[in-house]
Amino acid sequence: MSKRVLGGAVIGYGGMGHFHGGQMQRIDGIELCGVFDIDPAQQADAEKNGIHAYESREALLCDPRIDVVVIATPNDVHKEIAIDAMEHGKNVVSEKPVTLCPADLEEMIAASERTGKLFTVHQNRRFDGDYLLARHVMETGVLGDVFRIESRVQGSRGIPSGWREEKEHGGGMLYDWGVHMLDQMLYFMRGTKLETVYSVMTHITNTECDDGFSVMCRFANGVEWIIEIQTNNFIQLPRWYVLGTNGSLIIEDWDMNGRIVTVTDTTKNDSLPVVAGAGITRTMAPRTDETTHTLALPAKDYPTDWDSYYLNLIHALNGETDILVTHDQQRLLVHVIEAIFRSAETGEVVHL
Repeated sequence: MSKRVLGGAVIGYGGMGHFHGGQMQRIDGIELCGVFDIDPAQQADAEKNGIHAYESREALLCDPRIDVVVIATPNDVHKEIAIDAMEHGKNVVSEKPVTLCPADLEEMIAASERTGKLFTVHQNRRFDGDYLLARHVMETGVLGDVFRIESRVQGSRGIPSGWREEKEHGGGMLYDWGVHMLDQMLYFMRGTKLETVYSVMTHITNTECDDGFSVMCRFANGVEWIIEIQTNNFIQLPRWYVLGTNGSLIIEDWDMNGRIVTVTDTTKNDSLPVVAGAGITRTMAPRTDETTHTLALPAKDYPTDWDSYYLNLIHALNGETDILVTHDQQRLLVHVIEAIFRSAETGEVVHL
């Protein structure tokens, strides 16, 4: 017996709305019934592309063909639309960040429990190839005990124009890109308590919202993560830089250029002095090839996976598996974001 194809719809047909519509048109097991946007130009764009544009949000939510609604609107209206959709009997996928405060998230979760409808968040960058590769290398143990992980995304064009640069709509880079990097960190470190965060935010190109931030997160097992998002960098630092007791990993970019260097003989620590600026040093003299080994990255084995998020959603709605992005994961993520804002405002370490 063939499985029923799920009906999908998108509310908010901007950049991410186009992405979700395309996914529903491309992936087996779900079909796009239509979209709605408050902007007439986006409505017209949908119709021009052969996609039905509902005359109103209510009309979309009352269509019995629709099983799941994806919310791709500005961040400040996710809660209102999600609760409305669930109360109309629809399952809901919210774009990230799910909401702007823990209390709002609890209302959304309560609506999910009250209506019995699935409610989850589009944390798609758990499937990025560079993240999957970094996680693989760390899990193999080739680096020894990992004690410091640096994850960076940097650009040079400032915050994109529109609502993403407006505080009232949940703009700024912590909400735009930081939420992805934090979700990657928390998903990798799940089961280990995050104890403290310390953050600094920048306002170089925008005084209303953060156009970048740096945060140090310290976990109960001693592992430190540094996450940095910047939009005014004209020379890029590596996407990933990981330190372990037995080696280091560098992933330069999303194309996964980089390498692993491990130590092969820890007993040979002596070195001859080398010239360092206006002096000499033996402490910082580099190791020789005799005591290190350089490994190429198996990048081709970790392609970015565009489909897994939607396939998990389809299988979960068919009762075949559990949803990957859970309420408790989002609870923790929202609390961490709140702590990062608090640390930046007070200049103090925040204990979770």
